[in-house]
Amino acid sequence: MTLTQLEIFSLVAELRGFTSAATRLGITQSAVSHAIKSLEQELGVELLRRHQSQVEPSDIGQQLVLRARAMLGLANTMQQEAADARGMKRGTLRIGSFGPTSSMRLLPMILQPYRAAHPGIEVHIDEGPDHQVVQWLEERRIDIGFVVLPEERFDTYALVEDQMVALIPVEHALAAKKGVTLKDLCDDPFILTQAGSSELVSRLFTASGLTPDIRYRSSQLLSTLETVSRGDALTIVAELSLPNCADDRYVKRALCPQVKRQVGLAVLDQRQASPATLAFIKLALSLDYR
Repeated sequence: MTLTQLEIFSLVAELRGFTSAATRLGITQSAVSHAIKSLEQELGVELLRRHQSQVEPSDIGQQLVLRARAMLGLANTMQQEAADARGMKRGTLRIGSFGPTSSMRLLPMILQPYRAAHPGIEVHIDEGPDHQVVQWLEERRIDIGFVVLPEERFDTYALVEDQMVALIPVEHALAAKKGVTLKDLCDDPFILTQAGSSELVSRLFTASGLTPDIRYRSSQLLSTLETVSRGDALTIVAELSLPNCADDRYVKRALCPQVKRQVGLAVLDQRQASPATLAFIKLALSLDYR
Protein backbone atom coordinates (compact mmCIF):
# COMPACT_ATOMS: atom_id res chain seq x y z
CA MET A 1 0.00 0.00 0.00
CA THR A 2 1.44 3.36 -1.03
CA LEU A 3 0.45 6.97 -0.46
CA THR A 4 0.02 7.32 -4.22
CA GLN A 5 -2.55 4.51 -4.23
CA LEU A 6 -4.40 6.13 -1.33
CA GLU A 7 -4.39 9.52 -3.08
CA ILE A 8 -5.80 7.96 -6.26
CA PHE A 9 -8.45 6.05 -4.30
CA SER A 10 -9.48 9.20 -2.41
CA LEU A 11 -9.77 11.24 -5.58
CA VAL A 12 -11.72 8.61 -7.53
CA ALA A 13 -14.14 8.35 -4.60
CA GLU A 14 -14.53 12.13 -4.50
CA LEU A 15 -14.94 12.69 -8.24
CA ARG A 16 -16.88 9.45 -8.86
CA GLY A 17 -14.86 8.65 -11.95
CA PHE A 18 -11.57 7.17 -13.17
CA THR A 19 -11.26 9.57 -16.10
CA SER A 20 -11.85 12.71 -14.04
CA ALA A 21 -9.38 11.51 -11.39
CA ALA A 22 -6.77 10.76 -14.06
CA THR A 23 -7.26 14.23 -15.55
CA ARG A 24 -6.91 15.90 -12.15
CA LEU A 25 -3.72 13.94 -11.37
CA GLY A 26 -2.23 14.28 -14.85
CA ILE A 27 -1.83 10.53 -15.37
CA THR A 28 -3.46 7.95 -17.65
CA GLN A 29 -6.76 6.29 -16.85
CA SER A 30 -5.08 2.90 -17.03
CA ALA A 31 -2.66 4.00 -14.29
CA VAL A 32 -5.62 4.97 -12.11
CA SER A 33 -7.36 1.64 -12.77
CA HIS A 34 -4.17 -0.29 -12.02
CA ALA A 35 -3.64 1.55 -8.71
CA ILE A 36 -7.21 0.84 -7.58
CA LYS A 37 -7.04 -2.82 -8.65
CA SER A 38 -3.74 -3.33 -6.79
CA LEU A 39 -5.11 -1.69 -3.65
CA GLU A 40 -8.26 -3.82 -3.75
CA GLN A 41 -6.20 -6.98 -4.21
CA GLU A 42 -3.96 -6.08 -1.29
CA LEU A 43 -6.89 -5.29 1.02
CA GLY A 44 -9.03 -8.15 -0.25
CA VAL A 45 -12.20 -6.04 -0.61
CA GLU A 46 -14.03 -4.17 -3.35
CA LEU A 47 -13.47 -0.47 -2.73
CA LEU A 48 -15.44 0.92 -5.66
CA ARG A 49 -18.59 -0.19 -7.43
CA ARG A 50 -18.46 0.35 -11.18
CA HIS A 51 -21.57 1.57 -12.93
CA GLN A 52 -21.76 2.52 -16.62
CA SER A 53 -20.19 5.98 -16.62
CA GLN A 54 -19.75 6.46 -12.89
CA VAL A 55 -18.23 4.75 -9.88
CA GLU A 56 -19.10 5.03 -6.21
CA PRO A 57 -17.48 3.73 -3.03
CA SER A 58 -18.74 0.40 -1.71
CA ASP A 59 -19.91 0.22 1.89
CA ILE A 60 -16.41 -0.67 3.08
CA GLY A 61 -14.97 1.78 0.57
CA GLN A 62 -16.89 4.65 2.19
CA GLN A 63 -15.35 3.71 5.51
CA LEU A 64 -11.82 3.20 4.22
CA VAL A 65 -11.72 6.41 2.17
CA LEU A 66 -11.96 8.32 5.45
CA ARG A 67 -9.00 6.32 6.77
CA ALA A 68 -7.12 7.01 3.54
CA ARG A 69 -7.70 10.76 3.85
CA ALA A 70 -6.58 10.66 7.47
CA MET A 71 -3.35 8.88 6.47
CA LEU A 72 -2.77 11.34 3.63
CA GLY A 73 -3.37 14.22 6.03
CA LEU A 74 -0.85 12.86 8.52
CA ALA A 75 1.68 12.29 5.73
CA ASN A 76 1.17 15.87 4.59
CA THR A 77 1.65 17.08 8.17
CA MET A 78 4.91 15.14 8.43
CA GLN A 79 6.14 16.66 5.18
CA GLN A 80 5.20 20.15 6.32
CA GLU A 81 6.79 19.72 9.73
CA ALA A 82 10.00 18.74 7.96
CA ALA A 83 9.57 21.75 5.68
CA ASP A 84 8.93 23.90 8.74
CA ALA A 85 12.33 22.90 10.07
CA ARG A 86 13.74 24.20 6.79
CA GLY A 87 11.74 27.43 6.97
CA MET A 88 8.38 26.11 5.66
CA LYS A 89 9.43 26.58 2.05
CA ARG A 90 7.03 23.97 0.68
CA GLY A 91 3.61 22.58 1.50
CA THR A 92 -0.09 22.63 0.70
CA LEU A 93 -3.01 24.26 2.50
CA ARG A 94 -6.59 23.30 1.57
CA ILE A 95 -9.19 25.87 2.66
CA GLY A 96 -12.98 25.61 2.63
CA SER A 97 -14.90 28.86 2.30
CA PHE A 98 -18.61 29.73 2.21
CA GLY A 99 -20.49 32.76 1.00
CA PRO A 100 -19.37 36.36 0.55
CA THR A 101 -18.48 36.87 4.22
CA SER A 102 -15.55 34.47 4.16
CA SER A 103 -14.79 34.38 0.43
CA MET A 104 -14.87 38.13 -0.19
CA ARG A 105 -14.37 39.78 3.21
CA LEU A 106 -12.21 37.57 5.43
CA LEU A 107 -10.20 35.29 3.16
CA PRO A 108 -8.59 38.02 0.98
CA MET A 109 -7.45 39.89 4.09
CA ILE A 110 -5.74 36.76 5.41
CA LEU A 111 -4.36 35.41 2.15
CA GLN A 112 -2.41 38.50 1.12
CA PRO A 113 -0.07 38.57 4.16
CA TYR A 114 -0.06 34.76 4.34
CA ARG A 115 1.18 34.42 0.76
CA ALA A 116 3.79 37.11 1.40
CA ALA A 117 5.07 35.30 4.50
CA HIS A 118 4.90 31.78 3.02
CA PRO A 119 5.25 31.99 -0.77
CA GLY A 120 6.17 28.29 -1.03
CA ILE A 121 2.84 27.09 0.38
CA GLU A 122 0.41 26.07 -2.35
CA VAL A 123 -3.09 27.22 -1.36
CA HIS A 124 -6.20 25.39 -2.62
CA ILE A 125 -9.60 27.01 -2.00
CA ASP A 126 -12.93 25.17 -2.28
CA GLU A 127 -16.15 27.17 -2.03
CA GLY A 128 -19.56 25.84 -1.13
CA PRO A 129 -22.51 26.30 1.24
CA ASP A 130 -21.76 26.42 4.96
CA HIS A 131 -22.97 22.86 5.55
CA GLN A 132 -20.73 21.57 2.76
CA VAL A 133 -17.63 23.12 4.32
CA VAL A 134 -18.48 21.23 7.52
CA GLN A 135 -18.82 18.01 5.51
CA TRP A 136 -15.46 18.62 3.82
CA LEU A 137 -13.84 19.02 7.23
CA GLU A 138 -15.38 15.79 8.51
CA GLU A 139 -14.24 13.94 5.39
CA ARG A 140 -10.74 15.47 5.62
CA ARG A 141 -11.01 16.97 2.13
CA ILE A 142 -9.80 20.31 3.50
CA ASP A 143 -7.34 21.26 6.23
CA ILE A 144 -9.24 24.25 7.55
CA GLY A 145 -12.64 25.81 6.93
CA PHE A 146 -14.62 28.94 7.62
CA VAL A 147 -17.71 28.03 9.68
CA VAL A 148 -20.59 29.62 11.53
CA LEU A 149 -19.97 29.16 15.25
CA PRO A 150 -20.54 27.34 17.49
CA GLU A 151 -19.34 24.06 16.00
CA GLU A 152 -18.75 21.48 18.71
CA ARG A 153 -17.38 18.85 16.32
CA PHE A 154 -14.15 20.74 15.64
CA ASP A 155 -11.43 22.85 17.19
CA THR A 156 -12.58 26.38 16.39
CA TYR A 157 -11.26 29.95 16.45
CA ALA A 158 -13.63 32.95 16.43
CA LEU A 159 -12.76 35.73 13.97
CA VAL A 160 -15.66 38.16 13.58
CA GLU A 161 -19.21 38.79 14.72
CA ASP A 162 -22.01 40.44 12.78
CA GLN A 163 -25.80 40.29 12.78
CA MET A 164 -28.51 38.81 10.62
CA VAL A 165 -30.65 41.39 8.83
CA ALA A 166 -33.82 41.33 6.77
CA LEU A 167 -33.71 42.64 3.22
CA ILE A 168 -36.94 44.26 2.07
CA PRO A 169 -37.93 45.93 -1.24
CA VAL A 170 -37.91 49.68 -0.73
CA GLU A 171 -41.61 50.06 -1.60
CA HIS A 172 -42.76 47.26 0.73
CA ALA A 173 -44.75 48.24 3.83
CA LEU A 174 -42.16 46.67 6.14
CA ALA A 175 -39.51 49.05 4.79
CA ALA A 176 -41.02 51.81 6.96
CA LYS A 177 -40.28 49.85 10.16
CA LYS A 178 -36.99 50.19 12.05
CA GLY A 179 -36.93 46.49 12.85
CA VAL A 180 -38.88 43.40 11.81
CA THR A 181 -39.77 40.11 13.46
CA LEU A 182 -39.49 36.67 11.94
CA LYS A 183 -43.29 36.53 11.89
CA ASP A 184 -43.35 39.71 9.76
CA LEU A 185 -41.33 37.85 7.12
CA CYS A 186 -43.74 34.92 6.83
CA ASP A 187 -46.54 36.77 5.02
CA ASP A 188 -44.66 37.30 1.73
CA PRO A 189 -42.65 35.13 -0.65
CA PHE A 190 -39.22 34.36 0.83
CA ILE A 191 -35.92 33.61 -0.91
CA LEU A 192 -33.34 31.44 0.87
CA THR A 193 -29.69 31.90 -0.07
CA GLN A 194 -27.83 28.59 -0.07
CA ALA A 195 -24.33 30.11 -0.34
CA GLY A 196 -24.06 31.52 3.16
CA SER A 197 -25.80 30.91 6.46
CA SER A 198 -28.81 29.04 5.11
CA GLU A 199 -28.66 26.55 7.98
CA LEU A 200 -28.77 29.36 10.54
CA VAL A 201 -31.73 31.06 8.83
CA SER A 202 -33.67 27.79 8.68
CA ARG A 203 -32.97 27.11 12.37
CA LEU A 204 -34.23 30.59 13.34
CA PHE A 205 -37.66 29.97 11.85
CA THR A 206 -37.86 26.40 13.15
CA ALA A 207 -36.95 27.44 16.70
CA SER A 208 -39.71 30.06 16.59
CA GLY A 209 -42.28 27.59 15.30
CA LEU A 210 -42.66 29.57 12.08
CA THR A 211 -42.65 28.53 8.43
CA PRO A 212 -41.63 31.11 5.83
CA ASP A 213 -43.18 30.97 2.37
CA ILE A 214 -40.01 29.88 0.56
CA ARG A 215 -40.70 30.43 -3.12
CA TYR A 216 -37.08 30.74 -4.25
CA ARG A 217 -33.74 29.19 -3.39
CA SER A 218 -30.56 30.78 -4.72
CA SER A 219 -26.99 29.50 -4.73
CA GLN A 220 -25.58 33.01 -5.11
CA LEU A 221 -26.14 36.11 -2.99
CA LEU A 222 -26.25 38.39 -6.05
CA SER A 223 -29.25 36.48 -7.37
CA THR A 224 -30.93 36.87 -3.99
CA LEU A 225 -30.32 40.62 -3.95
CA GLU A 226 -31.74 40.99 -7.45
CA THR A 227 -34.86 39.01 -6.52
CA VAL A 228 -35.46 41.25 -3.50
CA SER A 229 -34.72 44.37 -5.52
CA ARG A 230 -37.41 43.42 -8.06
CA GLY A 231 -39.91 43.14 -5.21
CA ASP A 232 -40.40 39.41 -5.73
CA ALA A 233 -39.40 38.24 -2.23
CA LEU A 234 -37.99 39.06 1.20
CA THR A 235 -34.95 37.42 2.76
CA ILE A 236 -32.57 37.24 5.72
CA VAL A 237 -28.81 37.47 5.22
CA ALA A 238 -25.72 38.20 7.27
CA GLU A 239 -24.85 41.89 7.29
CA LEU A 240 -21.18 41.28 6.48
CA SER A 241 -22.15 39.37 3.35
CA LEU A 242 -23.68 42.45 1.74
CA PRO A 243 -21.70 44.37 -0.89
CA ASN A 244 -20.19 47.70 0.15
CA CYS A 245 -21.97 49.57 -2.62
CA ALA A 246 -25.52 50.51 -1.61
CA ASP A 247 -28.58 49.54 -3.66
CA ASP A 248 -31.50 51.94 -3.30
CA ARG A 249 -34.01 49.30 -4.44
CA TYR A 250 -34.01 47.49 -1.09
CA VAL A 251 -33.44 48.32 2.58
CA LYS A 252 -31.90 46.26 5.37
CA ARG A 253 -33.63 46.07 8.71
CA ALA A 254 -32.45 44.57 12.00
CA LEU A 255 -34.30 41.56 13.30
CA CYS A 256 -36.29 41.89 16.52
CA PRO A 257 -34.97 40.42 18.69
CA GLN A 258 -31.46 40.87 17.32
CA VAL A 259 -29.72 37.78 15.99
CA LYS A 260 -25.93 37.70 16.14
CA ARG A 261 -23.74 35.50 13.97
CA GLN A 262 -20.14 34.55 14.69
CA VAL A 263 -17.81 33.34 11.95
CA GLY A 264 -14.55 31.56 12.63
CA LEU A 265 -12.11 28.93 11.48
CA ALA A 266 -12.34 25.22 12.22
CA VAL A 267 -9.96 22.27 12.02
CA LEU A 268 -10.76 18.64 12.67
CA ASP A 269 -8.03 18.26 15.29
CA GLN A 270 -5.59 21.01 16.22
CA ARG A 271 -3.08 18.41 17.42
CA GLN A 272 -2.81 16.96 13.92
CA ALA A 273 -2.88 20.29 12.06
CA SER A 274 0.05 20.98 9.74
CA PRO A 275 2.46 23.89 10.28
CA ALA A 276 0.91 25.63 7.24
CA THR A 277 -2.53 25.35 8.83
CA LEU A 278 -1.34 26.58 12.23
CA ALA A 279 0.43 29.53 10.58
CA PHE A 280 -2.82 30.44 8.79
CA ILE A 281 -4.75 30.33 12.08
CA LYS A 282 -2.16 32.43 13.90
CA LEU A 283 -2.22 35.09 11.20
CA ALA A 284 -6.02 35.10 10.95
CA LEU A 285 -6.37 35.66 14.70
CA SER A 286 -3.96 38.61 14.60
CA LEU A 287 -5.98 40.67 12.09
CA ASP A 288 -8.63 43.32 12.67
CA TYR A 289 -11.62 42.75 10.35
CA ARG A 290 -13.57 45.89 11.21
